[in-house]
Amino acid sequence: MIMHDAPEQTVKYLSLLGQQFPNQQAVFTEIINLQAILNLPKGTEHFMSDVHGEYEAFLHILNNCSGVVREHVDEDFGDTLNEEEKDNLCTLIYYPHEKIALVHAAHQDSPTWYKRMLDQLITVARRLSSRYTRSKVRKAIPHDFAYIIDELLHTHPDENNYRVRYHERIIDSILETDSTEEFIYSLAELIKVLAVDHIHLVGDIFDRGGGAAKIMDRLLSCVHQRTDIQWGNHDILWMGAAAGDAACIVSVLRNNLRYNNYEILENDYGISLRGLVSFADRTYRGGERIDPLMKAIDVLLFKLEGQIIYRHPEFDMEDRLLLDKIDLEAGTVTIGDETHPLITSDFPTIDPEHPYELTPEEARIVQKLVDEFTGTDHLHSHIDFLYRHGSVYLVSNNNLLFHGCVPLNEDGTFASVNCEGTWRSGRDYLDFCDHIARRAWRDHDRDALDWMWYLWIGHRSPLSGRNVKTFERSFIEDKATWIEPMDPYFTLTHDPACCDMIMREFGVQPERGHIINGHTPVKTTSGEKPIRADGKLLVIDGGFCTAYHPKTGIAGYTLISSSRGMRLKAHEAFRTVTEAITHNADIRSETTQFAAAERRIMVADTDTGTKIREQIQDLRMLLDAYRTGLIKEH
Repeated sequence: MIMHDAPEQTVKYLSLLGQQFPNQQAVFTEIINLQAILNLPKGTEHFMSDVHGEYEAFLHILNNCSGVVREHVDEDFGDTLNEEEKDNLCTLIYYPHEKIALVHAAHQDSPTWYKRMLDQLITVARRLSSRYTRSKVRKAIPHDFAYIIDELLHTHPDENNYRVRYHERIIDSILETDSTEEFIYSLAELIKVLAVDHIHLVGDIFDRGGGAAKIMDRLLSCVHQRTDIQWGNHDILWMGAAAGDAACIVSVLRNNLRYNNYEILENDYGISLRGLVSFADRTYRGGERIDPLMKAIDVLLFKLEGQIIYRHPEFDMEDRLLLDKIDLEAGTVTIGDETHPLITSDFPTIDPEHPYELTPEEARIVQKLVDEFTGTDHLHSHIDFLYRHGSVYLVSNNNLLFHGCVPLNEDGTFASVNCEGTWRSGRDYLDFCDHIARRAWRDHDRDALDWMWYLWIGHRSPLSGRNVKTFERSFIEDKATWIEPMDPYFTLTHDPACCDMIMREFGVQPERGHIINGHTPVKTTSGEKPIRADGKLLVIDGGFCTAYHPKTGIAGYTLISSSRGMRLKAHEAFRTVTEAITHNADIRSETTQFAAAERRIMVADTDTGTKIREQIQDLRMLLDAYRTGLIKEH
């Protein structure tokens, strides 16, 4: 009960809440609404990881919701539609504009076809909408047909079938007014929005494939779906580049040029490579296994990385200082106790006395690249989205999501890292990494920018978790030097007890919680499994990247968490959008059901339910304040 001597801050808070709910009736209504929401089934969560710029595959899985749309079509139509009819309906939902254009071209767009499609789409949308409040569905309905769609979704038979006839008359009017196609577009979009309530992207949107900018544009347009991102090492690299870190910028160039992704740099983000290409052609020899452009980029990168390592001895990465270990005359490099021949001796810009200094021309090129990366509005909008919707880790509905690892020692304890003079480990360390990444974007200070590079490639980075051998892979033929030791996390977490320790560190209940990772492709061809540690650890990087398919044997994992439990989907390789439209070539997926719910999981059982109960408690306090006269009604 609220007393007249309630604390001043409580009274202020309740007064502000009272502006939204100005009288007892408004409070009653909202409490009833919130109590009803608690008893709805939880929304479907969709987990993806390591998309790596594969736009068409990402778009298709976003459109088919990892098969959730097809599952609803099967449930709704059972044996009333054959397989081909179901395929056609699903493709219409996934790609309505393209499918209708194909129907036009085949002269199959009769009034009967349109009416049949409208009826089927409304049936699917009606089933999906039943899991949400009417208010939430209204917000998701495309604006142009909001009133009509709302009416159709809530039409049910009555004693005299008035509502059914009303429904039929609406459909007839749509057909008569030639607005059928736009109406189909709206229904298809609504179905996809309602099929998945929340999208989790567990890192690495960027690099390898060339469609990362298109993926980010698509995410920016998903205004009706909740989306969060756990930054991957490739994401943090682009974030550091956009914030102005030169080593991150050159690493971005290296990654994308190795995969021939000039388009994302020049066409999507307007970053010109002319000056760099001209410098490379003038300075380095051609006709070698490494072309002049890659040699120029590699040397720039190792110089810039060396400068960071010298500025930060606490990073403990002196083993990556290799330019000063090169014998230019012999064409070799000494690493530890071993000397290795280099595949090129063409290093005209390296001064043996000062190997990590940029030449004046290199410095001008680097500064121009920094200006271009920090000055492109399109990239800025994408990185700003990553910061607003992203974090190093997330705890959601008793699941712990992060891209890479929580750094561990060999004995299974949390590894300590020197963070600007303070040693941190476990959750405290990941919180620091999140903070320093945001500081780099906000303040652009030198130390924070250096940390962005460390988060990309550092030995104890939670986003990387391995000792990266970029120099060896660039200049040494002996592949034995390419081996990249991984953080103990990746082996120790096969033990359920280790996973339990990590979950407890982040406030997750091990009895019913999960760790959800990406980062390390699951090599199914070698017998690796994505479900580990008795189901406590889920690794959902199955290889969206086309280059990984021969190693992984599949084309990616996605995870679905619904009111009935969790399902892991192993996807076959996606061919093309054209084939999906012309031949109904959906991605075929193998489903593994696990963590099945003993009873239907409701909103009350989720993080949203916890927040709603807190809102109800606050509203009850406001109600008491109205009743006792502490706050006046309006």
